[in-house]
Amino acid sequence: MAVKELNVKEQHYADTREEAESIVEEAKDDVYLTSFKISEKHNKLGTYFLVDLAFSYDTPKEFMESKPAKKPAPVEEPPKGQLEYSVNQDGTVSVNQDEEDEE
Repeated sequence: MAVKELNVKEQHYADTREEAESIVEEAKDDVYLTSFKISEKHNKLGTYFLVDLAFSYDTPKEFMESKPAKKPAPVEEPPKGQLEYSVNQDGTVSVNQDEEDEE
């Protein structure tokens, strides 16, 4: 069974609020984006922004329902008719013509 990521979280760094908002706008193009958060942080070098993005690709229910249904085993049809044949000395086979014409 293949491993499939259902939930992905990303964190991006931005120097300005405009950069952070542009990252969010880009992420909004993805239909799987479920949440985003822009956090303003401070340290001795100044202010910066962290952008947290969360994506949910398929819920387990959708993933399980998307599997193809099992096909039932094909029903074998009984042979329609049997032909009389004979094998000659040289290995060739001949079929009785009367039986073949009835079909």
